[in-house]
Amino acid sequence: MTEINTTFAYELPYGAQVRSDGSVRFRVWAPTQPSMAVSLPGVDESVPMEPDGDGWFKLETNKIAVGGSYLLELPDGMRVPDPASRCQETDVDGPSVVIDPRRYQWRNGAWAGRPWEEVVLYELHVGTVTPEGTFEGLRKRLDHFVDIGITAIELMPVADFSGNRGWGYDGVLPYSPERSYGTPDELKRLIDEAHGKGLMVFLDVVYNHFGPLGNYLPSYAGLFFDENRKTPWGDSIDFTQQPVRDFFAENALFWLEEYRFDGLRFDAVDHIIDPSDDHFLEEMARRVRGRITDRHVHLVLENDNNSAKLLERDQDLTPVLFNAQWNDDYHHVAHTQVTGEGDGYYQDYREDRLTKFGKALSSGFVYQGDVSEFRQGKRRGEPSGHLPPTAFVNFIQNHDQVGNRAYGERLTDIADSGAVAAALELLLLAPQIPLLFMGEEWGETRPFCFFCDFHDELADAVREGRRNEFAKFERFSSPSARESIPDPNSLSTFEACKLDWNKAQDGEHAERMALVSRLLHLRAERIVPLLKRIGGSAGAVEMLDGHVMKCTWQFDGGALIVTANLQSETAAMPSIEGEILHGAVGGDGGGSLPGWTVVWSLQEHSTA
Repeated sequence: MTEINTTFAYELPYGAQVRSDGSVRFRVWAPTQPSMAVSLPGVDESVPMEPDGDGWFKLETNKIAVGGSYLLELPDGMRVPDPASRCQETDVDGPSVVIDPRRYQWRNGAWAGRPWEEVVLYELHVGTVTPEGTFEGLRKRLDHFVDIGITAIELMPVADFSGNRGWGYDGVLPYSPERSYGTPDELKRLIDEAHGKGLMVFLDVVYNHFGPLGNYLPSYAGLFFDENRKTPWGDSIDFTQQPVRDFFAENALFWLEEYRFDGLRFDAVDHIIDPSDDHFLEEMARRVRGRITDRHVHLVLENDNNSAKLLERDQDLTPVLFNAQWNDDYHHVAHTQVTGEGDGYYQDYREDRLTKFGKALSSGFVYQGDVSEFRQGKRRGEPSGHLPPTAFVNFIQNHDQVGNRAYGERLTDIADSGAVAAALELLLLAPQIPLLFMGEEWGETRPFCFFCDFHDELADAVREGRRNEFAKFERFSSPSARESIPDPNSLSTFEACKLDWNKAQDGEHAERMALVSRLLHLRAERIVPLLKRIGGSAGAVEMLDGHVMKCTWQFDGGALIVTANLQSETAAMPSIEGEILHGAVGGDGGGSLPGWTVVWSLQEHSTA
């Protein structure tokens, strides 16, 4: 791609916006305050803001330059950071910094993205994916992802949160990159260089709650929250308020336009409660689709409700609103199949596992309006078989499914190596969009635990609350057993989660990475060209001899087929149709299919 130096700046209707003449316009929604001011620590002055109607206040001034720090000041003298801060001087409680995004020169500004069918996601945590734990450290590793066949890295949330370490889901300043990871320009450089290598970059964003520390909105914008509705993390955000809807819709556009992210993953949208006739999620998606038309932009949901209606396609199989949803159902049934675990939410998948596995592969959700035992008999989900396979992001590990285990164990530590390999062979060649979790490509064994940087009473509450969550599991029924669960606030817990890149070059880890790379390159060569031809209602599943699963996806001109023995015992060899793309058959003379064997084949219909 030819390098073109250019700039990108998204014009926010609030926050600190640098004007062409060098002045700075400040604007904030503070509907519960009679007045507001901008405090300028550098000149030791507070400048009153002007009312701008409907609870808004504004100020345009030449008293601060780019790089200068500021705070918003309430009538009682309380000073708080700007909720739309583009950068913080230190942590979330400190001053915000005036940023002019036009100062970063993009070298790959002509990047138009890549189509959804080509996406292979790699979820990572910036603080633990490299020894440096920074945007710069990650930038230096980009060639690794390209070489093995990854096409998109997905950053766990980088919105500024309290402290120097955390998963990112406790962010409180959604427009400001976490300072411990680096500067705004360093994040842009990471994305810019990724684009130069043909690599997409996605961002995980959280629009369902704010973290427990550093959120000052209730002090001046109490209408931002609905006290009558709760999430697991506190008061629900009130999406019936237009300024609230705009705050998050503009945030999505900000990351996509000013930072040039290729896609966003929206965290736990089932906790975005909006009784409006036009749900916030649908309005936001329409705004994004209507504004960005010159490049590929992808929108992905995490949604425990399994709402298929948000994933609908037009007649050309183009997503109307959202490209896909993380398919927890697929993970849960795959995990149960390869580990045998059936506690907690896995109880919904322990019976008829193979049948449910086939359902997830062939028609998307396992729960499509079915009764959930784990949810005390409630029905969950909507029919999804009419959607194309690419409406689902499948995975066998991610930050939640590893990190929400007591010790943060990875699948490699709790399942047979042959079973894990078979699960990867299914995941990476299936017509759904695959996601790998950082280090999975070489079978990382270091844990990924829940960690944070809280102190005093909150630290105690988080530590004990997490340990008590596991009390329902037999192995943690005693207080002494729960004491062994790592303390989320301990620096050692965080440091233990950093990837060991040296493993990738050694023994079985190098073999695992070679397998993943072979599968991804085969996917790019043979599977991706088929995906635009596999529409809705294309999948079918059958069980052969009760032990072997066969899934078929029909398309105009042929069928993609997988035949899998997902158990340790040998099964009778079924008939394999078409050209074998991957998987050995007939290892013992052709009469049986060894345990944990996956065979992919492609059947082309004759045109004669």
